[in-house]
Amino acid sequence: MLRRIFFRGDIVKGRYNITVENKRLKYQFEIKRNITVVRGDSATGKTTLIEMLQNFQRAGESSGISVISECPLVVASEDDWQYRIEKNPGSIIFVDEGNHFVVTEEFASAVQKSDNYFVLVLRDNLPNLPYSCEEIYGIRTSDKYAGLKKIYHEFYSLYGDT
Repeated sequence: MLRRIFFRGDIVKGRYNITVENKRLKYQFEIKRNITVVRGDSATGKTTLIEMLQNFQRAGESSGISVISECPLVVASEDDWQYRIEKNPGSIIFVDEGNHFVVTEEFASAVQKSDNYFVLVLRDNLPNLPYSCEEIYGIRTSDKYAGLKKIYHEFYSLYGDT
C-alpha cells in the first residue's frame, strides 16, 4: 500500500487535514485547535482509529495502513506518554480512553506547555484541561464506500456549527 506523509517540521499551528486508512476503513478529519476531544458510544470506531495509528507508528507502511498528514501523528500510551510528548515536538498526539494519566494534573501541565496538538479519545470530561466545546467530535460512519466494502468515518461536531 502506498504511504504518503508530509511533515512540516515546525511548531504546530493552524488546521490539519488527516486521512488514516487501510483496505477496510477510512477516517478523514480536520484538526483545528490544540485540544480536540473525540467522544462516542462503544463500537463507533474511536479505538479502531487509535489502533490503526499505533500499528502505523510501529510498522510504517508494512502495517497496511496509509496516513496522510502535514504533521507527524503520534500515539501516546500509559507507559510512554511523557516521552512521546517531549520527543515529538510539532506533532499531533493521540491518546485513547483508558489511559489513567489523561486526567492527571501532570498531563494537563504537559499539554499546556507543549507546542503539540492533542486528540483525546474519551467519554469523561477533563476538568484539568481548557478545551473548546466546538472541538468535541463524534465519529459518523458513512456508506460512501459501501459498494467497495470500505467503511468511511468522519468526525462530526457534537456542539457548535464547525
